[in-house]
Amino acid sequence: MSGSAALFSFESVSVGPSGARRLDGLGAELPAEGLTAIAGPSGSGKSTLLRLCNRLEVPSAGVVRHHGTDLAQRDPLELRREVAMVFQRPVTFAGTVHDNLREADPGCDAARAAELLEHVGLDAAFVSRDAGELSGGEAQRACLARALATRPRVLLMDEPTSALDDRAAAVLERLARRLVDGGTPVVWVTHSDEQLRRLADFALLLVGGRIDGSGSAREVTGGGG
Repeated sequence: MSGSAALFSFESVSVGPSGARRLDGLGAELPAEGLTAIAGPSGSGKSTLLRLCNRLEVPSAGVVRHHGTDLAQRDPLELRREVAMVFQRPVTFAGTVHDNLREADPGCDAARAAELLEHVGLDAAFVSRDAGELSGGEAQRACLARALATRPRVLLMDEPTSALDDRAAAVLERLARRLVDGGTPVVWVTHSDEQLRRLADFALLLVGGRIDGSGSAREVTGGGG
């Protein structure tokens, strides 16, 4: 795939000072469709790579492109509405769930809020719930709804199920697949080979800040599943 056709391309990207680089001369392209899983051991640079995609991190060297455009040329706030992110641990703001959705989209009315919540598997009654009283799984889904409020073109998910029980994790995995099937590409960081095999259309394996494998989930994990 060419750099302009790739969802994101990384050209000789390094992050961090010489001798302590979190990413080291990395070159990779992520496909424009489907769910891409970024895997690897702790400290391998997975989250750093993901954060480069919406300029929460910037490279010390090299270029990161989105559909061929150098992200250094993009306004960060505008980019983050287009490339939304769900973090490892859900962070909600004070107030109701509806208040949280309006943080992303001030024009989000009650009907739109209910639609977003139903899209992530929460009842419309959650609109008026205190966000601080949600369970971990409910809060993560509310954060996903908040990320979707801006109608992003890409969704980044940084180990979003690591703090959830199996049932809540399965709900989030199904939601990610629905988004992908509806045409929204997802980039999902995971430390689990099993999750990678379940979800990934394309996988990237990082070790020590460098690419150690890419391709199908089976190719990256060496089979099994």
